[in-house]
Amino acid sequence: MTVRKFTAPVALLTVFAALLATMYLGYASNTEKNLHDFPVALVDQDLGDTIDGKPANFGAQIAEALAAGIPADKVDLRVVGIASARAQLENGEVYGAIVIPSDFTKRLAILGAAAVVPGDVERPVITVLNNPRMGPYTAGIMTRIADRALAQVQQTVGANLTDRVRTTVGPEGAAEISGAARLAIADPVRIIETPFRPMPDGAGQGLVAFFYTLILLLAGFTGAMIIHTLIDSDLGFTPTEYGPLFVHPPRAGVSRLRTLFIKWGVIGAAAPVLSAVFLGAAKLLGVPVTSPLLLWLYGTLAIVAVGFTALAVLATFGTAGLMINLVLFVVLGLPSSAATVPLEAVPGYIEPLARFEPMHQIYLAVRAILLFDGNAEAGLSQGFWMTLVGSAVGVALGIGATSAYDRRGLHRDVRTSEPVPAPAS
Repeated sequence: MTVRKFTAPVALLTVFAALLATMYLGYASNTEKNLHDFPVALVDQDLGDTIDGKPANFGAQIAEALAAGIPADKVDLRVVGIASARAQLENGEVYGAIVIPSDFTKRLAILGAAAVVPGDVERPVITVLNNPRMGPYTAGIMTRIADRALAQVQQTVGANLTDRVRTTVGPEGAAEISGAARLAIADPVRIIETPFRPMPDGAGQGLVAFFYTLILLLAGFTGAMIIHTLIDSDLGFTPTEYGPLFVHPPRAGVSRLRTLFIKWGVIGAAAPVLSAVFLGAAKLLGVPVTSPLLLWLYGTLAIVAVGFTALAVLATFGTAGLMINLVLFVVLGLPSSAATVPLEAVPGYIEPLARFEPMHQIYLAVRAILLFDGNAEAGLSQGFWMTLVGSAVGVALGIGATSAYDRRGLHRDVRTSEPVPAPAS
């Protein structure tokens, strides 16, 4: 065995390990530092009130403070109406919303008056809506953003309200403000954090969409490798070992293009069966599936797209295609899928991969079907069309490469770089 044959696998594995570490460890190691353009809606419904004969609107002041205080490079704060905010939450366009209600100023004024006037009173409320269907990690990021922003708002509003009350009662009436009242007006706003649409039972906090995506992709990816190996063995292009048995039938006179068509036919026939198996397992395990036909149809398309492309890569690059497929569909696919950590919280070298990576496109469509009622705007449209584009690219690559090989006479004959010694008798 030569030194090159020994060191080449080690060098390849070293490069592969470095790529794995860079993609997977960088993916989740510092989401706070990597956070950028995280879309959040801000809704100010406050109608204002008249206080001491003067118009006042504390909701508008808080909205302005939030817009100024939330770092623009971290958060894409969208000031919208309540109807637009709900539409963006339902379409998966924002990860959450901060809502200031219509009676905010009125309740805040009542709270200030209650510091010196006895009676029941409720603190004004600001609601923080998170969108758990966007992914299991997004709700935590939304909560941290809201907590930090509203903590400063709480302190500022409390100080202003305290000053207003002291001005109203005057120095001689300051003693009438109880300690409990001082605490209440210093911390005047009640923050309510709640999901916009709670996750249904059996959804695994949203992870079910990720794992359904994973099994579809693995069905196409591993299915392509199995089909490639078995068909090549049956046609006599590669030997097959069964334990101690070695089988190598005569090579069939089949062109590269025709061989690829045979393999595509097998994965095409298997795809609807595999998609039906996944759907049946999901139903048996209690996974909420509101659109089973749509999920089955898209699952079939996804398996075909991945399988066609993986087989085209193998037909084009041969043994090297195994590594190319592994990197394309798995190594680069998982970190850029946005299935756990959103793209707005991953390093800059990972986010661009989502524009073409198959796993991200499949995840968008599967998540829309499972968690957003099949809403086209929630990712189904993009996932569907990008899956079709991926299929077309795979078909074009496979037909183009194998046709070129056949035209140049590069048939799949047995060739060796060194003489093969005869086996000992």
